[in-house]
Amino acid sequence: MSQPNAYLHSARKTIQLEAQAVGDLLDLLDDNFSASCDAILSCKGRVIVTGMGKSGHIGCKIAATLASTGTPAFFVHPGEASHGDMGMITTQDVLLALSNSGEATEIKAILPLIKRMAIPLISITSYPDSTIAQMSDYNLNTGVQTEACPLNLAPTSSTTAQLAIGDALALALLDAKGFNAEDFAFSHPGGSLGRKLLLKVEDVMHQGEFIPKVFSDTTITDALLEVTKKRLGMTTVTDQQGVLVGIFTDGDLRRALDTDIDLKTTDIEQVMSKNTRVIDANALAAEALSIMQNNGIGQLVVVDEFNKPIGALNMQDLLTAGVL
Repeated sequence: MSQPNAYLHSARKTIQLEAQAVGDLLDLLDDNFSASCDAILSCKGRVIVTGMGKSGHIGCKIAATLASTGTPAFFVHPGEASHGDMGMITTQDVLLALSNSGEATEIKAILPLIKRMAIPLISITSYPDSTIAQMSDYNLNTGVQTEACPLNLAPTSSTTAQLAIGDALALALLDAKGFNAEDFAFSHPGGSLGRKLLLKVEDVMHQGEFIPKVFSDTTITDALLEVTKKRLGMTTVTDQQGVLVGIFTDGDLRRALDTDIDLKTTDIEQVMSKNTRVIDANALAAEALSIMQNNGIGQLVVVDEFNKPIGALNMQDLLTAGVL
């Protein structure tokens, strides 16, 4: 069995070789990269990514990255393209082909059809003189001659370089389009960023009969029953017209207990907090979180334009919604 240091030596050598392959791309980038970006930006359809074997797996990831950063794209397997999937490609599209050798048979088989459709062909290869590179409108040369694999067989450095070029394309296009965090969130509604940037207060607040609410002349004891019933750790306090005049929380109760007042006869307005933090239903849930954190509070009242409570939420609601 190999010694532990032998494993580490192999790992470090692999990472060093792959890092070198990526670093070498800096000097290989040329006008073909800029022209490729222009071609994709001018595209009225989508970027069709294709590749065989390990290059195909990298192609799937590149297509996903492009799509999630504002450039519509999807992957088409070149073998399947020869058996019907060419119908997925239109004259409005751009084809991005990955092949380290530039000689993948399955890709070469569909190139005459791509040329007949007169759509831009961008290739990512390590051999500019290869068939695919020569048939391309723009070739992005990764220049990998030696794999990190000690047998120089398994695609390692070459696929790492392809992935880096794909990321470079996606992010250059992102910058050119002015794609922002909110745009990204729309592509990732299920992720934490999507929740933070898209989720609104109205999506998480308690409303209707679930809003804890008492009038200002309600006794502390009855107000406590409302707090317990609605389970938000507080109740809103309104006047007879339903306008918010304050909030009563667990903290207000603790302060009231330090006095000699009678909980059964004292009106809630005598012990409630009057400087109530409120928020609009259309505000982002992330804004509600910021208000709570900055003011050291655990609840917020949602009001309408007349300052009447239409909702309520607490920190637990934001935690459950994934905003935290």
